[in-house]
Amino acid sequence: AATAKAGDPIGMLRAGFVVAQGVLQARAAFKRLEPAVVVGFGGYPALPALLGALSQGRPTVIHEQNAVLGRVNRFLAPRVNEVACAFPILEKATPAVKARAHVVGNPVRPPVRALFDVPYLPPEVQLRILVTGGSQGARLLSELIPEAIAKLPEEMRGRLKVFQQARAESLEHARKVYRNAMVDCEVAPFFRDMAGYLRQSHLVIGRSGASTCTELAVAGRPSILVPLKIAADDHQRFNAKLLEEAGGAAVCFEDELTVDAMAGALNALLINPERLGRMADGARSVA
Repeated sequence: AATAKAGDPIGMLRAGFVVAQGVLQARAAFKRLEPAVVVGFGGYPALPALLGALSQGRPTVIHEQNAVLGRVNRFLAPRVNEVACAFPILEKATPAVKARAHVVGNPVRPPVRALFDVPYLPPEVQLRILVTGGSQGARLLSELIPEAIAKLPEEMRGRLKVFQQARAESLEHARKVYRNAMVDCEVAPFFRDMAGYLRQSHLVIGRSGASTCTELAVAGRPSILVPLKIAADDHQRFNAKLLEEAGGAAVCFEDELTVDAMAGALNALLINPERLGRMADGARSVA
């Protein structure tokens, strides 16, 4: 499928042609495969397949992974047989769509699912923080979080163990800041065993994409979330709002985010292990 910006008639015509071509290809594939049901997960690549299935009268389902119904899913929702969603709130959906939506959650990997049965243990001596970057890379977090942690009281810094995902160009800067602040750290562009890092972390800092919020809820981990400002339909803000209202997360918005603000938010949580325990329970309540 293709996308087109409003006010770009040529782009819209081109996108319409690509979608129509995709519908024909989908119809041919469905005629050959005879699927029992066709499921779409939003985004423009799902549009031709769902339109092809609808034109043939086949059973159809859409699933929305975020707390906001995306543009394509908003178009398809009144037309498909069933609507599934990840979270109990579904912004930008009509009352009729909300009334027929089934909350089924998001899929998670088995190692993360296993964390649902692992109790959260508030910190005693060592304080372990996991900093993730999300699929957008999060240069802001890569560069700002080390500076904020370096501003924490010396006694607290001596108790920290930080696991930070950072962009390749920010790795050395982050390591240098942590080294100068005498903070024990592990900084890498990618963590393969994310479930293992989640399991041992007392606090997570990151974006609020659908996968991140789902994993935080399943694992029952307190978090500080920084919604991606440019996310479509501001869906990361609504994802974060869900965890915040459940008591599972503190939210910092990009426009208000400074080194001092993040340091203050961190200090307020890390000096209060009982609050971290309550936040863990709040996060898990929406799993």
